[in-house]
Amino acid sequence: MRDMQKCELLDCRATFDGRSLLMHNSVVSRRWTWDDTALRAVEFLEKTTGRQWCAARIPGASLVTSSVVTGPLTMVQCVNPYWPTEQPSLMVELRPADGQSAFCFQLFPGTPGVTVWVRTSPTASTAEPNVSATGDASVPSGVELDPIPTAKTSVSDPIDVIESLSIDPLHTTLTRVELHEQTDRHNNLVFEHVLHWHPSERLIDLQGTLFHLQDKLTGNGLIFLKLAPQPYARPINPRCDLTLTGDAITTLGHGIDTEGGDGYRSVILAYRDGDIGRIRVLQAYQRQLRPYVPGRDGRFITNTWGDRSRDGALNEHFMLGEIDAAAELGADVVQIDDGWQRGTTANSVTKGGVWNAFWDAGDDFWTPHPNRFPNGLTPIVDRARARGLGVGLWYAIDSSNDATHWRRDAEQVLQFRDAYGVETVKIDAVKMHSRRGERNILSFYNHVLEASENQVVFDHDVTAEMRPGYFGLPHVGPVFVENRYTDWRNYWPHATLRNLWQLARHIDPVRLRIEFLNATRNADKYGPDDPLAPVKYDPAYLFAITMFASPLGWFECTSLPVDVRARIGALAAIWRNHRAAIHAGTILPVGQAPDGAAWTGFLSVDRRGSSPDAYLLAFRELHRDQTHTFTGLPLNAERYDVQWLWPTDGGSISAADGKMEVHLSQPLQFAFAKLTARH
Repeated sequence: MRDMQKCELLDCRATFDGRSLLMHNSVVSRRWTWDDTALRAVEFLEKTTGRQWCAARIPGASLVTSSVVTGPLTMVQCVNPYWPTEQPSLMVELRPADGQSAFCFQLFPGTPGVTVWVRTSPTASTAEPNVSATGDASVPSGVELDPIPTAKTSVSDPIDVIESLSIDPLHTTLTRVELHEQTDRHNNLVFEHVLHWHPSERLIDLQGTLFHLQDKLTGNGLIFLKLAPQPYARPINPRCDLTLTGDAITTLGHGIDTEGGDGYRSVILAYRDGDIGRIRVLQAYQRQLRPYVPGRDGRFITNTWGDRSRDGALNEHFMLGEIDAAAELGADVVQIDDGWQRGTTANSVTKGGVWNAFWDAGDDFWTPHPNRFPNGLTPIVDRARARGLGVGLWYAIDSSNDATHWRRDAEQVLQFRDAYGVETVKIDAVKMHSRRGERNILSFYNHVLEASENQVVFDHDVTAEMRPGYFGLPHVGPVFVENRYTDWRNYWPHATLRNLWQLARHIDPVRLRIEFLNATRNADKYGPDDPLAPVKYDPAYLFAITMFASPLGWFECTSLPVDVRARIGALAAIWRNHRAAIHAGTILPVGQAPDGAAWTGFLSVDRRGSSPDAYLLAFRELHRDQTHTFTGLPLNAERYDVQWLWPTDGGSISAADGKMEVHLSQPLQFAFAKLTARH
């Protein structure tokens, strides 16, 4: 037995004696054992409840095989954060003597789970695992055998196994969360597939980045999260990401190619208190990867593209007017979409543009358009600063040759920051076709973040093509969720609200850029008989849909009627006074899933549970009932005082003991209020 090695950071501790690795903090304890060929999970203790998730009666399965790491290991503490935005964490590696490959572990203070991944050398095997039921070929169908208290799967080449936990699955359900991107082609973005776990289960293979296991009797559970693109967008995609048998869960899919490097990170997080606890823990973990920073995150951005003029309207005079109108709206940033630059893209009103290989189209591609902006962008930036606004830009990474020009792209974005103070950048046109390309795209983002000290905020567009998506880049900024247009009659406010509400069960809402449009445009395309046509809504309602996320005004501000601008601006002014408190909390979807005829909304509660105060945003869609009671809420005070932040006609709210009754006299109204516990 070798001497004990120890590492610590804040409440996190790691010890390794050559055979046993223990990592723990104030809420979780995890242990693995090493036998020179395989690393096995033998402990997963959630300290708050005392739940031991690793079943002692079944040997833990291997993390990876000896073809990746062999022989005696040494623990080394890593100093630098994995991603530049992350909160401080304890990171350790178990390395063999050659140092070419390693098991990697990360534990954040107060977080109920350890993130795990593998680093390999270019010579490591990358064969796809072959997961199959043990002995099935030799067992005739229909013959009953005594249950065997061992895992019922074998991994003949488990190079790709990330973790395998032996669990007593009594009375649990496993939910596979299927998330869709490419929103130009999809509007049903979230599916939750529930499986009831049973000891007789032979083998179920599942794909995805997010799963959760819940004990239906206690509400305790585990979240299985892979920090990776969705399966369809992953350059190296295993046959499955998670396998389920009668007594074991195995996560797979490192995504390591022949060039080696870091595989995808995976974390198993413990939670309690059912769905609310699961949402709270999952949002908190995302805040460890990218902390919420008031003034940087959750800002209200306007973008010039949503009225379908494309780049046809862009010029200096137009943008000066946009800035003045955006200031009236209460926006934080005016973002100039495609067309501000000299180079022409395939989306331009001008024919013959490109949608990749931008640097091949000219070294001056990313300079201001000489005709539209003959004085450069300086007059635009100066006017914006005078009105208290920032300026954002649209930019497209050159994805050609596996994004080989990533460093040039990064330096170009940093030049925008140096020259114009641009710190909000929408990234589009990304095409991710190889693991090398994926790594280069990540290098682009990280280089800019490090150089800007995390002040640059990226909106990464997931509306089309093969892109990192919801959990591929959770640290760079908001996900630009959808493009909808009244011109094409594919924008309905309730549909956008539904997408946000469903995504918010799994993704931190501040990480979602959610749009609202100019509803006065193209009213004739919806016809007079559509009760959910955008024009039927109060403009303030349309903005309210976005307030607990990162709002996007997807229109030309100068095209908004003056009274609409004033209505949105009045609500935005109130929201700005409270948004830091709203966004700092855990944001819970409440009520029914929006469908145009529901009572629905969001509740922001203190993230650490130390304050009983909350913010409510409740929507009465075309529901017949004027009053609705929201139940099962984390509102534990006996009584709350209600501060109405947005007045409504005939509205009232009462809240106590986990329930909240909301009355709105008319459909298509909403309530925005602060709830303060009465002491």
